[in-house]
Amino acid sequence: MQSLQQGILLKKLAIGLSVMGGALICLPVFAQAKQIIAQVEPISAEIEPMPETSPNPELDEEMPAAGDIVDVAINSGSFATLITALETAGLVDTLSGEGPYTVFAPTDEAFAALPEGAIEKLLMPENQAILEQILTYHVVPGELTSGDLVSGSVTTVEGSDVIIEIEETVKVNDATVVMPDITASNGIIHAIDQVIMPPVFFSELISEPTDS
Repeated sequence: MQSLQQGILLKKLAIGLSVMGGALICLPVFAQAKQIIAQVEPISAEIEPMPETSPNPELDEEMPAAGDIVDVAINSGSFATLITALETAGLVDTLSGEGPYTVFAPTDEAFAALPEGAIEKLLMPENQAILEQILTYHVVPGELTSGDLVSGSVTTVEGSDVIIEIEETVKVNDATVVMPDITASNGIIHAIDQVIMPPVFFSELISEPTDS
């Protein structure tokens, strides 16, 4: 706009010079042009905001799980004792298989809370069958998210039932789910704060032989 007005005024100046034919006559025209130019306010350019980018629906899709149940448990860093127990019991290949499985996985702290010497007994070769039964007691066929769980009994791979209670927290027998819905490619993990086992196995594990 400013440059357009300046161009018009310069044309007026040229016309004044050509028509009047004298420098003295064109001075009022030049003075008028200079005054008008001085009164023209500079036009401030308005910067339009960048248009908002539309979200990419592909990025909103759920990322694939980072491996099978065993891989996810290893990578989490919270289930080292459980992994050792699975290796000792020969269950790594099972829980790395097709599944799907739901694993109520005791954390390292849960194993550490067992009676003194219990873990060492569990890992003895002669107790492998008992260890396998205890570990499979933590596994349920199928993939059950926290939203799928309901209060009641659920049959485990071991064959016995665990009792699920849904209140403010999710409980499995006496254990509390402390980290639900850890997804894996072949199932799901719910971290629990206690090792759950059939009472007969627990009593045999911690009992010491007595002299007759």
